[in-house]
Amino acid sequence: MQVTIDPHSGFCFGVVYAIEVAERELKQNPVLFCLGDIVHNNMEVNRLKEMGLVIITGHDLKDLHDCKVLIRAHGEPPETYKTALQNNIKLIDASCPIVLNLQNQIQQGYQEMKKKNGQIVIYGKEGHAEVNGLVGQTNNMAIVIGDESDLQKIDFSRPIRLYSQTTKSIEGFHHIVQAIHQRISARFPEGPIDFNWNDTICRQVSNRSGYLHKFAVKFDRVVFVSGKKSSNGMILYRVCREVNPHTYLVSGVSELRNEWFKGIHTVGICGATSTPRWLMEEIEKEIHKME
Repeated sequence: MQVTIDPHSGFCFGVVYAIEVAERELKQNPVLFCLGDIVHNNMEVNRLKEMGLVIITGHDLKDLHDCKVLIRAHGEPPETYKTALQNNIKLIDASCPIVLNLQNQIQQGYQEMKKKNGQIVIYGKEGHAEVNGLVGQTNNMAIVIGDESDLQKIDFSRPIRLYSQTTKSIEGFHHIVQAIHQRISARFPEGPIDFNWNDTICRQVSNRSGYLHKFAVKFDRVVFVSGKKSSNGMILYRVCREVNPHTYLVSGVSELRNEWFKGIHTVGICGATSTPRWLMEEIEKEIHKME
């Protein structure tokens, strides 16, 4: 049986950087606090916990003093930085530069919209760590929409600035843009209101959809490796299933099933931007044992 790991799968550079920063700090200190899971993959989180990483929540942060806390690639809202200053906490900021740039764009857009009585709209997953950080740039006034059914939250008689969570799909974003244009045209046929949209999707993430379409069709079976909490992972898993219905989602070796591989010749292994390479290699070794 031939087993192939997709060369394009695995951590994006933002996650790689955050993990490198955490590992470097843990070599010097026995304990390092991290705001939320450093990556949405329980296997990688457990590996770092064994090194001394302690996962905390925003509520926990308020009770900490005189320590170091890592900010992961997803970024944080301004309130986190204020709390750290008040509690003499040294923040080790490993926010993805693409996310930080988006936070700045949204902050500037918010100041503009306040002058125009306008709205900041973010296409993303409500409650997601990155989205919480983005909403925080608007004094928590931004409107979060996950799909077309959420467009009812928008007042189409007021100016709109639309942004996107960096890990959303390009197709989904442009569908939302078109849907907003249609609603504006229906209400104001005499002329459009002030609507501007900003494609803020990370191409290192979005381009993986195209790669996976081509990759998944080559194999009898595809094993997609991802933590269940990874938004990006669930999107890319569905991409694989669209072109290869014999695609299976696993978060670790224990979820593999012998019957998936009976009588087949080729297996492809791929994963999310939060999937470590070492985990995909473990999956590969275990599949070979099932031959």
